[in-house]
Amino acid sequence: MLFHTGRKNARKGLNIVIVGCGKIGSILTEKLYKEGHDVTVVDTKSERLQSMAEQYDIMEVEGNGASFQVQKEAGVENADLFIAVTDKDELNLLCCTVAHFNGKCAAIARVRTPEYSEEVGFLKSKLDLAMVINPEQQTAHEIARILSLPEALGVNSFARGSVEMVRFKIPEGSILDGKTLIQLGSYSDNDVLICAVERDQEIFIPGGRFVLRSGDVVSFIATMPDARRFFGWIGIRTFAVRKAMIVGGGKTSYYLSRLLIENGIGVKIIEKEISRCDELGELLPQAEIICGDGTNAEVLAEEEIGQADAFIPLTGLDEENIMLTLYAADVSDAKVITKIQRRTFHNVISRLQLGSIIYPREITAEAIVAFVRGMTASRDNDNIETLYHMFDNRVEAVEFSVRAESKATGVMLKDLELRDNTLVACIIREGQSRIPRGQDVIRTGDNVVVVTTHMGLHVLDDILK
Repeated sequence: MLFHTGRKNARKGLNIVIVGCGKIGSILTEKLYKEGHDVTVVDTKSERLQSMAEQYDIMEVEGNGASFQVQKEAGVENADLFIAVTDKDELNLLCCTVAHFNGKCAAIARVRTPEYSEEVGFLKSKLDLAMVINPEQQTAHEIARILSLPEALGVNSFARGSVEMVRFKIPEGSILDGKTLIQLGSYSDNDVLICAVERDQEIFIPGGRFVLRSGDVVSFIATMPDARRFFGWIGIRTFAVRKAMIVGGGKTSYYLSRLLIENGIGVKIIEKEISRCDELGELLPQAEIICGDGTNAEVLAEEEIGQADAFIPLTGLDEENIMLTLYAADVSDAKVITKIQRRTFHNVISRLQLGSIIYPREITAEAIVAFVRGMTASRDNDNIETLYHMFDNRVEAVEFSVRAESKATGVMLKDLELRDNTLVACIIREGQSRIPRGQDVIRTGDNVVVVTTHMGLHVLDDILK
């Protein structure tokens, strides 16, 4: 067992111990370190630890994260948060149990097995877990949200689904081309607010005089009915997904199929492993399970890919998913969603016509970062309910639950001195969402969605200059 001391400077923030330095553990370490927290990573593989130490000023402990002694060396007794994200569910749960007796920190476990996911409430209660995170389940929910509005590139929910952040690309010939946001508001009675625009790799938090152009990637906030009406008004074809084809029968496929079936969508899964096909047949009796090679064009043709409303490749290889998405876009009118694990070639990938792109590891890390932000903010009587990063992590959309009066409450929005590139996008009060105007006021008890290019908002007052 080796104990490395890499930290050179004291940093403000939480003391966080992360067990498991794989893909998700590495992303978490990067994000939490950059947010100003003191991070200690634990892993059995010294090369992983060395790689992390070369990139960040953190502490590393080599050893079994479930060991009482290893956790003690990692400083669990003084930690605020313990996160176990190894690739073994049972080990993660054991690590959190030992941490509970070793210290007084909150604990998060990565749990992927469907049987355990059915028992989240029991696990959280009996093992005193602050959070149970399931990457495949999170990914499935993200895909299902997009399929609820297939015209969009991305859909993110706030206030428990009462309002959505929708991303789409303005097509050639759109009535939006050449319109200012002021003109847009006067032409349309749809209650939507355009929050962010990407044009030629540049990001804008637009004001009323901002002129929209074809090719812009736009994010707007609205309720789902208003979002659908808006798409209809600007001439983007709206349709409901009735039949979905999924290639790959892994955990994400299982979780996604359950969600789609619950929503009345027909599901066809193409999986090449016979034993897994048998399992899926028992787990998903309402789905059509095809045992075959979903990367084979003849198989896809036989299974009528051209008749599918949605096509989602969920194989374990990014290259296969990309290839399949491009093929489906060429031979069908289906809504395509591409699952990609690695961000290494993001600049190249972003130039391909891949439809909506899903990064499961980013989704998982983001959920944990939101929880950590909430822990920090709760000290100041605010709480972060939801956090999304958009446009390659250059824009944040944060939902605050306003629990106490502050400099940002009780003042009309037009009189607040907001930071540059910061927008109060939505106020949710007593379950009702509204697009705010200059005369609106933030009150205690509200939920407030803020969109900004400033990373790391922790409390509502961070939106002020």
